[in-house]
Amino acid sequence: MLDNIVIGSEEIEICDFTNPQHCERLCEMVNNFISDPMGYGEPLTDRKKLRLLDGLESHPSSLVLFASDNDKIVGFVTVFILFSTFIAAPVMNIHDVFVEKDHRHAGWAEKMLNEVIKIAEQKRCGKVTLEVRKDNTGAQNLYKKLGFLESDSPMYFWVKEL
Repeated sequence: MLDNIVIGSEEIEICDFTNPQHCERLCEMVNNFISDPMGYGEPLTDRKKLRLLDGLESHPSSLVLFASDNDKIVGFVTVFILFSTFIAAPVMNIHDVFVEKDHRHAGWAEKMLNEVIKIAEQKRCGKVTLEVRKDNTGAQNLYKKLGFLESDSPMYFWVKEL
């Protein structure tokens, strides 16, 4: 499902899990995201870093995009393609959006999200979904700017830790 993706921006690239620099940078940014006020949890152990990389690379519908500023990776988005029984079409779900603190408010998240939307259109997805923290008004404002709306029946994000 994620074959033949065309990226339309020189600043956005697909994570190459055979590239050690990509793998190292992704793990660094995930740990920075976890440590951010909008994140939660404990930084990844070396074992969890390996599981993260292996899991994302081997997952049949995952995609990680990087934003690069002068060849420095400054942000990432992870997405997964799901299938909606209600619309009988694929759905692109944005799972993570992260930009390093010193590169925020410069349009990087918007560039990555616009690329996700283009890929979803290429893949004939029926919609793009995401979850956002109630207190993350900055992200909510960006999502509204890009045309995302709260669902007709507002949803709660429930979790059962295993």
